[in-house]
Amino acid sequence: MLVLLPPSEGKTPAPDGAAPVDLATLSSPALTAHRAQVLDALAAASARPDAHDVLGTTPGLADEVRRNTSLRTAPAGSAADVYTGVLYGAADLAGALASGGEAARRAREDVRVVSALWGALSPADRVPAYRLSMAVDLPGVGKLATAWRPHLAPVLDERAAGDVVVDCRSATYVGAWKPAASGPRAANWVAVRVVREHAGKRTVVSHNAKHTRGVLAGHLLRRPAASPSSADGLLDAAGELVGTVIGTEVGSGLSYRLLETTLHDATTRNGPRTLELVIA
Repeated sequence: MLVLLPPSEGKTPAPDGAAPVDLATLSSPALTAHRAQVLDALAAASARPDAHDVLGTTPGLADEVRRNTSLRTAPAGSAADVYTGVLYGAADLAGALASGGEAARRAREDVRVVSALWGALSPADRVPAYRLSMAVDLPGVGKLATAWRPHLAPVLDERAAGDVVVDCRSATYVGAWKPAASGPRAANWVAVRVVREHAGKRTVVSHNAKHTRGVLAGHLLRRPAASPSSADGLLDAAGELVGTVIGTEVGSGLSYRLLETTLHDATTRNGPRTLELVIA
């Protein structure tokens, strides 16, 4: 399996004194040259008077934008620790890495965070906290989803070939790479959708969807059975969570369970199948 995650919007800086990023040590070394180009372009854009307009940020994020100007020397930590938020809290990638054994191996090798700055990262890769969205048109690089596409394709196509891709990304990040639908590098592409059932109606949810995707990712890393390699195998693995309490509602404090898992066919010729997780 290959589990694809979006980066968290907010990030936790590594402790002062930690060693800075070493591009040569990051996974997928074929991406190093483009990573360096984006890194330098981000530093230049973040130093501009109109940096907030260029990066699509608000003045309240001035400190984070300023931090972008010195990322080569900023302290770096594992991506599993730097990326934070609902999804990452539920998946607990840092805990999986620290546990050793099969869960740690799966976290290192079977999970990739698709990033506007780094392209694709293993949770074990060491990077600094930064602020950059894949939706940005970065001066000197261009629209990031488009700019990353030719670099990510050979790297991720090779990794995904013949395997199941568990896609937890948002549409903006899907634009940077889509699994091949046919040919020798074809993959079983499955997007994860979460809906809530209430009073007989099913609606798309946001906060709970991120949490539920994180729970699924964490389960896929820690379950004792072999990793799924097909869409049907993924459905079976997700079904192991049916009936369990997987989260708590923000505000109300009420818990919610996974009620049902369903695998839907693709709606377009080269699009993904959809794993629908129903919570209530």
